[in-house]
Amino acid sequence: MDSPQTHTPPHNEKTIMGHPRGLVILFLTEMWERFSYYGMRGLLVVYLTQHFLFSDERSSLLYGAYTALVYVMTIIGGSLADRYLGARKAVTFGAILLTLGHFGMTFEGSGSKQLLEYNDTQYQISLDARGGDAKQLIISDSGTSYVTFTETDMLITEPEAVDLPAVIPRDQFTMSVETEEEYLMMLYLSLALLIAGVGFLKANISTIVGSLYGFGDSRRDSGFTIFYMGINMGAFLASIFCGYLGIVHGWKYGFGLAGIGMLIGLVVFLSCQSWLEGKAEPPSVEKLKEKVFLFINVEWMCYLVGLAIIAVSMLLVMNEELVGGILGPIGILMLVGMVSYSMIKLQGDERSRMLAAIYFILAQIPFWALFEQAGSSLNLLTARLVDRTIFGWSVPGPVFQSLNAGYIFMFAPLVAWLWIWLAKRDLNPSTPVKFALGVAMAGLGFLALVAGMQGSGDVGLTPVIFIFLIYWIHTMGELMVSPVGLSAVTKLAPARIVGMTMGAWFLYSGLSNFLAGIIARTTGAETIGGQMTNVAAAKAGYIEVYTQVGFIALGISVLMLLVSPVITRMMHGAD
Repeated sequence: MDSPQTHTPPHNEKTIMGHPRGLVILFLTEMWERFSYYGMRGLLVVYLTQHFLFSDERSSLLYGAYTALVYVMTIIGGSLADRYLGARKAVTFGAILLTLGHFGMTFEGSGSKQLLEYNDTQYQISLDARGGDAKQLIISDSGTSYVTFTETDMLITEPEAVDLPAVIPRDQFTMSVETEEEYLMMLYLSLALLIAGVGFLKANISTIVGSLYGFGDSRRDSGFTIFYMGINMGAFLASIFCGYLGIVHGWKYGFGLAGIGMLIGLVVFLSCQSWLEGKAEPPSVEKLKEKVFLFINVEWMCYLVGLAIIAVSMLLVMNEELVGGILGPIGILMLVGMVSYSMIKLQGDERSRMLAAIYFILAQIPFWALFEQAGSSLNLLTARLVDRTIFGWSVPGPVFQSLNAGYIFMFAPLVAWLWIWLAKRDLNPSTPVKFALGVAMAGLGFLALVAGMQGSGDVGLTPVIFIFLIYWIHTMGELMVSPVGLSAVTKLAPARIVGMTMGAWFLYSGLSNFLAGIIARTTGAETIGGQMTNVAAAKAGYIEVYTQVGFIALGISVLMLLVSPVITRMMHGAD
């Protein structure tokens, strides 16, 4: 019996620490791309509520629409790269769009104005800072004063400074928002550029990593592990530095640093193309040069598709409610199509495995819908309702989003070792069981936070340890779901439709993110001038929603555990 053959790298291959040197370039490019993405992501919802004075509900839904479209557009970007552009050109184009988008975010203007009209005189409600520590001010021609709101009244701390009564009933004044439309359009355009940029870069840079290693190369798994460490390093550093700069020094500095990060990634990728040694080139250079229309060839047509993605994405983020109405029916059609294909075209074990793949594609939805609260509702809660003082410093809310990446650094190796240790004892949970545990941990994280919120009274700040706790529990859940999910899907789907199946995975990831926005919208608190007005009502709203989603997730996880033996049998050993 022949022993299995292992691919050995070419003798003339140039390596760094035993890996193709191209891995270093891809590691750095992806690290800086994720730095830019997570740096902007951590600030976005707070920026929308405080700079453009969007309501919590609108900000959360826009955030959900943005993150959903980021996932969905990778399907188009990946398809164009596979068929025509090649991964290298697609990544370059995506990086250019991302750089433009991030720097576009720095054009912020002076912000929207919250105007208050009382006795035919107009006043402005503003904030004395950014982030959760900001307090509301009323500005008049004669001066300024701090102000608070109850359900029935506006209370002015120094009424003589602004020539107003100390208490003004709410029914005696009207509120309006004055927006700088040109800067709002710049925001939408920047988000559209970022959506298209990630669409062209995200899936394709992973493809290049795979192309560095031949079939059966034993270094492949460790190469991807190193690559994913770059992702988490970028996310960790961005949440700290961009979050700090954006809140403490100004939005444009946080967004600008994200843009500088992406620019560095672009420069690194362009300057070291030779290190890729011809990998990830277009499938056919001749095909790219073929004329499509007048002087436009196939390559330029691909870039024009990118511009079309920008236009469509801009329209959708301007009308965020449309995203669910579009992605929902597409998701249903995709599900019907996959099930129909499985029943009509496939037989036996192949059909069974494909149905198991469809299960995993759907099973990711409850997890990501809760996990992705991190950038929206959990971000706002941390800023507003948590005692963030650590060693005498009030830590900006977005900085806490670094906890997820930090925990992955710390615990991913331990979890990987745990699976090996359990496997040696024939105790390693099956992939369906791991998925169920991941969903359960998403729910448990919110229930743990609710316990902390309830223990701090109706209006008291929640101890920061509970933010550390929810991120830890959610990260443990992520390690149950994320590393095995897409891998299981690609192993289970027949080779001839693995591309369609991966597209379905990303489509439903996008749907999960939009669902996350819908859930976050239900936690929305009333804000005036960019800051909430009623702590007790806001806290009660969070507790109600988080309790509901926590128990729903636990219920779903129980059902997933019950069907896990069936799904395991359907996988026929592809676990």
